[in-house]
Formats: sequence, C-alpha cells, structure tokens
Amino acid sequence: MHLILSPFAAAPSSVPLRVFFASSCGAAPCRVCARGLGQQEVAAGTKTGPERLRHHPRVPGAAGMAQQRRVHLCTQRPTSTVCVLGTELSLDVLGSAPKDAVAFHVQGTPGVKVYVVHETQSVKLPSSVGRWPLAPSTEVLVTMEALSKDVGDEKVRISYFGEASGVPVGRAMLYLTCVDISLDADTSRSGSVGRTLVDKATWTWGPDGHGAILLVNCDRDDPKSGVMDNSDTAVRSYEDLKDMSQMVLRTRGPRTIFTGHRLVLHVDFGEADKVGVFYGGNSVSLEEYKHVLGGEKLAYAVKPSRHQEESIFFVEGLSFPDASFSGLVSFHVTLLESPEKGLLEIPIFTDTVVFRVAPWIMTPNTLAPLEVFVCSVKDNEDFVAAVSALAEEAKCPVTICPLLENRNDRWIQDEVEFGYVQAPHKTFPVVFDSPRDLGLKDFPVKSILGPDFGYVARDVQKDASSLDSFGNLEVSPPVTVGGKEYPLGRILIGSSFPRFGGRRMARAVRDFLFAQRVQAPVELYSDWLHVGHVDEFLSFVPAPDRKGFRLLLASPSACYQLFKEKQEQGFGEAAMFQGLQAVPKPTINEILANEVLRKFNSYVQNCISWNRDILKRELGLAEQDIIDIPQLFQGNEQARANAFFPDMVNMLVLGRHLGIPKPFGPLVSGQCCLEERVRALLEPLGLSCTFINDYYSYHVLSGEVHCGTNVRRKPFAFKWWRMVL
Repeated sequence: MHLILSPFAAAPSSVPLRVFFASSCGAAPCRVCARGLGQQEVAAGTKTGPERLRHHPRVPGAAGMAQQRRVHLCTQRPTSTVCVLGTELSLDVLGSAPKDAVAFHVQGTPGVKVYVVHETQSVKLPSSVGRWPLAPSTEVLVTMEALSKDVGDEKVRISYFGEASGVPVGRAMLYLTCVDISLDADTSRSGSVGRTLVDKATWTWGPDGHGAILLVNCDRDDPKSGVMDNSDTAVRSYEDLKDMSQMVLRTRGPRTIFTGHRLVLHVDFGEADKVGVFYGGNSVSLEEYKHVLGGEKLAYAVKPSRHQEESIFFVEGLSFPDASFSGLVSFHVTLLESPEKGLLEIPIFTDTVVFRVAPWIMTPNTLAPLEVFVCSVKDNEDFVAAVSALAEEAKCPVTICPLLENRNDRWIQDEVEFGYVQAPHKTFPVVFDSPRDLGLKDFPVKSILGPDFGYVARDVQKDASSLDSFGNLEVSPPVTVGGKEYPLGRILIGSSFPRFGGRRMARAVRDFLFAQRVQAPVELYSDWLHVGHVDEFLSFVPAPDRKGFRLLLASPSACYQLFKEKQEQGFGEAAMFQGLQAVPKPTINEILANEVLRKFNSYVQNCISWNRDILKRELGLAEQDIIDIPQLFQGNEQARANAFFPDMVNMLVLGRHLGIPKPFGPLVSGQCCLEERVRALLEPLGLSCTFINDYYSYHVLSGEVHCGTNVRRKPFAFKWWRMVL
C-alpha cells in the first residue's frame, strides 16, 4: 500500500486535511507514492468537488475531470464490469458494507490504480495502518491505464472489518476489464482525424480554438442525379464522400467483451434532421455505404470488427445555421451493459464529439475574381461584349447565360449571390438563390449547381419585395471596429426607417444571414430608392494603402460642386447625354437652375449621409477611407429615387479593373467631366477605369453594370473558425 501524506499531517486539529490513498500492489505505505504522485497531491483545506487532486492530471478528479461512474459492489457474489480507458470508477464501499462493519481495506492487482479520498477534522495515521473508516466522506476511486488482455483479468478486493475484529466480516470482489472506446473527429482542425487532449464535447472559436467542422453537402456530385447531395440518403460517388467529414470510432480491448455489451452511435433528437451519417464497414465499394444515422434514424448499433479497431463514419450537414439552428451538432457513442435477462440495457460509458456546420460566407469586391457572369438578352449585345473585354483584360473567364436560360431576365446580380463554405479538409463555392424568382429562377439549379458547386435558398412566406433581390446584399472588406476584428468583413443589407409601409428584406433571408455569425450584418436605409438596393449608392474598391480599400458613395453634393466649378470656368452650356437619341440634353446651367431637382437631391444626400454615418460607425471608417462619386438622382411618382444619369458607383470590380456605367456627362474640352473626375479620384489608387455604355440596355430599366453582372471570387485566406466572437 502507498499512503500519500501531507506535510501538514502534524498540523493542529483545527486545520482540515484531505488525504489521498493510492494502492497498486498492497505494499506498506511510504512517504511518496512509487507511481510518482508527489506531496502536492495532498492539500490542506476544505475544497471539495472538481478541485480535488487538481495538481496531478493522472489522478481521478484532476483538471479535465475524467468521466466517472458509480459501481455497486456485493459481498455475496463477485461483481464484473468494464473500465474504459481514461475514465474512473467510484466504488460504493458504504452501500455494500456488512451491518457491523466500521472500516475497510482495499487492494488491487497491478493493472489497477486505487485511490482513497478521506476527509475529517483531524487525520494522523500511523504508517502501519491500512484500514479506512466507513463514512459518507470516504471515497474509493479506481482507474486503469492499460488495456486488458482477457475479460476480467484485473480485480479489486474490499475487505470489511468490525470494531475490534482483526478478521474481515465480509469481502467484495470486483473483476475489471479495461477497454478503449473513443469517438473522434478533426477537432484540431488539421484536415485529418486524430486523437487529441482537447475537450471533444465543446466547440470554441479563435486561433487556439478546437472543435470539428461539418460542411452542408449542398452540391450535386453526380450530374445524373436529380437532387442535391443533401437531399438523398445515398452515396453516389467518391467525390460525394470527400465533401463529408470523417468521424472515427475506435474500440480496443478483448473483442469478446462486446458480445455481452452493445455500442450505440446516436444523435440528439433536435439535431437529427440537420445531419446524415454513412457507414460502409470494411468495404471500399460505394454500394456498401448505408445511411445509418440522421433524419428519423436516431441511433445505430455498431458491431466492432474482430480484426479492425477503427470504424470510419462519414458525416454530412443537411442544413445551414438559421434562426432555429445554432449550427452545433453532437454525436455520442454509448456502451450498454446487459443486466439479467428480461431487463433493459444500462449505459455505462458515453463519448461525445461536437461538430459545427460551416457557415455560408460572402466575398467582397476586394477579393480576386474567378468567374464573371452576364446574361445575353435581345438588346444587350454591345454590353456583353464590353463586359467580356473587361474580363479578358482582368484575365478572368466569362460565363454568358443565354436567352433560353435567362428568359429575357438580365438582372443576374439580383438573382444570386456567390459565396463559399469551408472546412479544414474541403472548400467549395455555394450560390445563394434569392427569392425573386423571375426569368432567371431556374438558372442557379440547372446551370450552376453541380460537382463541388453548392446551392442554398430560403423560402419566403409572402411575395418577395424588391429588397429581397441580392443587389440589396453586399459585404464589406475586412475591418476592425473599436478593437473588434471582422476578418471576413460585414454583410450590408438595405432596409427602411421604422415607418408604416416601409419595405424590408424578408425575415427568412435576414435570419439566415444573421445566423451565419462570421460576417455580422449591418442594416442600412435604402427604401428611399425606387429599386431599394444598397448597390445603388455604395461600392468598395481595392486600395494599396490604409485599410486596403475605399468605400465609394454616390454624392449629389459632389456632383453639384463639380457642375458649379465647370459653370464658373465658363462651361455652363455644356450639355449632358450627347450622342444618345431621343433623350433630353440639359445643360449644366439648366441643371443648376432646376430647384425641384436640387431639393430632391438635397433629400437624397441626407439619406446617403445617414448611411455614411452608419458605415463609419459599424465599419470603423474615417473620412479618408471614403470617396464621394458625383451622382444625381430624380424622384418618381412615389417620391423614390432613380439615378438621373447612369449610376457610377454601381460598377463591376475585377481586381484593379473597374467597369463603370458611362455617365454621359457634360463635355468639357471634348471630355466627359464626370468621367474625368472619377478617373482623378480612382486612378491614383492604381485602378483602371473603363466606362461601359449601359444606358438603353440597363439604365432606362432602373439598373446598371453591377446589376447586370455577377462575380464568383476567390475565398478568403483567413479561416472562419479562427475568428474571435
């Protein structure tokens, strides 16, 4: 026997003392345990519960708190049970004690570590005493550190003694079998599954965080399949398996022990419809992979192989985080012990691993373009050619959606938003389909969804408004606000002031965006616009200095200032819209003299200034981070705003190459003064400005270049799980 004594053993009786007794072989007590437990494991004081033995991680109850199970003993017959590696058993020595017993003695075979925890007001034990008083405060804990070779090959014996008896009044024998059961996933986020010391049952954010990650399997790896991969319960290709996260069940120890015990893999009821689990046994054949968990299947009985210690399960996400789903899913493996015939099985061990479903992530203008999308309709051949030429200059491929697929719907920015999902083992793009459902409604599913290209949408209960189109969905570049970092930027959506009849983005879409968490949305005021989209008054362009970008804001004030400047230079009679047929051509003098137009643009400027203040506050911007782009607006019959001339902030950004709506401004010395001013503002940042004529094909239909194009961009280099939330 080994007795670990405190240096305070001779302290006055008023000082409470906790003594821990470690037994491994029945030898006589010594000052320091031969297994290396030092004096620090015995602490003077009255602390109880999880803090006991906190100095030594191998001691039961230490930091990390090993899973503990209560075991009832019997003096009438031996008790047999399983001890899972890394857990501890708490022996009920008091409950099994004979009537006259007042003390006990405990011994274990070499493969067992036994600890006696005893608390009293004053403890001073001679080194020759190996009995412990039977008291509610006395606890016997058992652990094992090596796997059993045979069933019941280790044991613990409890001997009970009466008041003055030197002969035991009873004995309880416990036969132990040590096995290893572990449910593991890529909790270290390395891209492969390994066993770690981190708490698998928790999920934490940040650069030092831990926890497994799950992708929503929302692509369609088999082109012949009529549904998305997360809509069926079949594995149709090996590429489908690569989208899933591995979960490994490890079982070691005497294989015959599992004959009388059952292993069950299970998922919580409230999360079962969010995941699917597939298992192929020892086979590599796709036909052998069966859907074993998820949906209505809450549990699966695992039969450990006699020849393999690992069972590999493949897990897919079915749903993105949303208002009713945090994104966290817990899987458990439970070992069930079979009692006497006719009784239900008893759980004796559970291991848990937690996954978080990866969020959908938007990409800002400052990320490199990978693919440009534009629609070909009956009257925009020149526009498509201009966009294609710009994309070629930016060395970016172009996908043209033909008339047959777009059904004369040119507003591809409003129909979809491109983003991506990412786990340590896999990243793929995902297109978010807006609720607008006009001519392009089938394009995302029929032409974009495919192998390693996912799809997500949200059902809107009521008719979608214009604010549900994705021209009203933008994202900023990465920002830091008051010390809080947003390394993936912040989503920007347009809404209305709180007033009767104002338009807002549908709750289903808003809830989805907010639930992704990694790009905390900011609501702006856009209901003053006829179409109501944030891309009508703002854009972001890359910059080589400061925060790495500039925010561009449409500015009536800047436009009036420019026109006043040109008037004072003697160009008051310079007219707009030169070269356009059947379009009035007001001069600078006429525009400056138009009080109705001036008053309306004063109102518009106030609306934009309100948003400017929000953006400065929520994105941590200074005035030096903002560039005012000259722009005028005019009111319609509902007093909402349309662009007076092509809206230049509504641009296509392809790296340093900008496709800007051609404004057809007043010609000064043969040059459009609006174009010249924009070049002067943007070209010093290393940007190349190309002005694209979209007047008849988009502008007169209340849209511009950005509305008529879309871009899939390179994902962020920053990994979302490293965020500090």
